[in-house]
Amino acid sequence: MEENRKTKENPLKVNRRHFFSQLSVGIGSLALGSLLIPDLFNGTTKGSPVTRLGVPHFAPKAKRVIYLFQAGAPSQFETFDHKPTLRKRMGEDLPESVRKGQRLTGMTAEQENFPLMPPAVRFQQYGNNGTWISDFFPHIGKIADEICVIRSMHTEAINHDPAITFFQTGSQISGRPSMGSWMSYGLGNENKNLPSFVVLTSRGKGNSQGLYSKLWSSGFLDSKHQGVLLRSGKDPVLYLNDPEGLSRSDKRHLLDHVSALNKLHHVETGDDEIESRIAQYEMAYRMQMSVPDVMDISKEPESIIKLYGEDCQVPGTYAANALQARRLAENGVRFIQLYHQGWDQHGNLHNEMAGQAKDVDQASAALIIDLKQRGMLEDTLVVWGGEFGRTNYCQGKFDPMNYGRDHHPRAFSIWMAGGGIQPGINYGQTDEFGYNIVENPVHINDFHATMMHLLGLDHEQLTYKYQGRRFRLTDVAGDVVKDILV
Repeated sequence: MEENRKTKENPLKVNRRHFFSQLSVGIGSLALGSLLIPDLFNGTTKGSPVTRLGVPHFAPKAKRVIYLFQAGAPSQFETFDHKPTLRKRMGEDLPESVRKGQRLTGMTAEQENFPLMPPAVRFQQYGNNGTWISDFFPHIGKIADEICVIRSMHTEAINHDPAITFFQTGSQISGRPSMGSWMSYGLGNENKNLPSFVVLTSRGKGNSQGLYSKLWSSGFLDSKHQGVLLRSGKDPVLYLNDPEGLSRSDKRHLLDHVSALNKLHHVETGDDEIESRIAQYEMAYRMQMSVPDVMDISKEPESIIKLYGEDCQVPGTYAANALQARRLAENGVRFIQLYHQGWDQHGNLHNEMAGQAKDVDQASAALIIDLKQRGMLEDTLVVWGGEFGRTNYCQGKFDPMNYGRDHHPRAFSIWMAGGGIQPGINYGQTDEFGYNIVENPVHINDFHATMMHLLGLDHEQLTYKYQGRRFRLTDVAGDVVKDILV
């Protein structure tokens, strides 16, 4: 009786021999399980979301992204979609059979006529594939064999704010994480001294739409994944520098004490955002040394200055930001987002676009050339484009000397290069009027899925549970555009 009582009171007491005999059985079971269910220990099961953050789902073609976003929506008819029919039928009304009663903005919905308007700029063919590119972009023409022009992009958004929000976050509704934040969340940081997601802005000579921090927000993801805006001038990041009288060692001592207090608070509350705050304090401390060094182009050779153009020495210009993008990329920044404002040409389009194109043409091409000569283009994905396209008809009164184009979400052009994209090809096709897509449509969800695929991420598996559902960048849609991949 006494022996039985002791056994019941001490059910977990085992001797050494019994422990190791049972351990061997357990290890064997785990080994067998891993053979029968390959995903048993990688955080996934079939049909469940991937939880291995910081590790690609499969071998990536690209390690980083440089996104040259042309805010305001450049017209495809003055860039990369050559339509001789518009010149032949200039001034004729767009046939209703082509327009098909599609949605218009309030700026042209009341027009009685929709006179076709050809571009005032000419086009030439470049590269081995004869890619049509307008004379606004002679430098991009010279790299035609390095880029893939997609002429069949489309979106549902017809106004700037929801359209640019859709491109940057995968939703027309504000509050979702930006694509850069998703990449940071899924892949982590390559350089502990720099953010994984950096934003640079510039402003051109044309009509500018506003830019808002929600475009590089982390949304419901941890705040450490938010884009860091680098400004031009001697203080690239606001409030990064220490106040006068505070030494480096004093700052380190202060951070250590703040971190200790935050850790105690985290133990009490379990709030993960406190850990993000600790990480951000530490990142800011390291950035005090790393950011000024990365932003300093004084050591760049004259050949690079000449390649990007003299404007690259003027802080805040598109050319300067393009050069900074290369420097950030080679220093391990995962996602570099450039915004260049000024592409909203509802009037005086020819003159305004000429100035806008001059701002970006040489530097955009230089970035591709620079990356390639450094051996970085093959694992750097570069994207160039805006939030939607432009109408093939004239907005307002027909005036070939001073015309403008309204918003057009049904078909527009972008280009991509490097990072696993087939070089020197054209993908997708619009009708002879450039109004509707007739071959290989590419939706924004498809674009996001393809970009993530190149980075080694399965867009259906990288999810985040919030308010009772699992969100992803592509929401509930999106297919990888495999035809443009190497």
